Amino acid sequence: MGRGGQTRKEIIRKAAPIFNQKGFEGAALSDLMLATGLEKGGIYRHFSSKQQLAAEAFDYSWKIALDTRFHRTAEIRNTVDRLKQIVRNFRDRSAGMVPGGCPLLNTAADSDDGNPLLRAKARQAFDSWFERFRSIVEEGQRRSEIRRGVEPMKLSTLLVSTLEGALLLRRLQRSQVALDIACRHLEDFLETSIRPTNSRPRTERT
Repeated sequence: MGRGGQTRKEIIRKAAPIFNQKGFEGAALSDLMLATGLEKGGIYRHFSSKQQLAAEAFDYSWKIALDTRFHRTAEIRNTVDRLKQIVRNFRDRSAGMVPGGCPLLNTAADSDDGNPLLRAKARQAFDSWFERFRSIVEEGQRRSEIRRGVEPMKLSTLLVSTLEGALLLRRLQRSQVALDIACRHLEDFLETSIRPTNSRPRTERT
């Protein structure tokens, strides 16, 4: 990567927390200039608009969020155990994420019909959540680790909406209680309603 590419990458990295914490409208050009150490022309030499920078900053933040939530889950062979670990990661792992919380929740709330690019980015991120879960569920059904009657998209919708909704409550209430309750419920649900009865472990690890 050339010097221009490295500079562009650094601008995205330094701008990402500003957009994630302040939103598109709240992120002033002066904030971006202060964070990057560049003048307006230096920033816009690499990006056609503030909207393009915000969109690429979102992509950066969302990749980190997904990597954090799926941290070391690929090495878990059983798919129900893998889903349960994703739920735990969502609740417990925040180190290394871009400051400001969940970029998907932030951007979905911040964007509207007046910002179609960011709205599309948020929708794509939701779809990527669904697709990752759906793929795991279908893999589990092929391997008889997940009940055949489970509908992959319905389970994916339940997981994503419960986790993101509980995260919103945590923010509003400034309390971990709702997220803890939601995650415990999902873990119990995956164990008792998704895993086939004949494949449940004799003792469940906590």
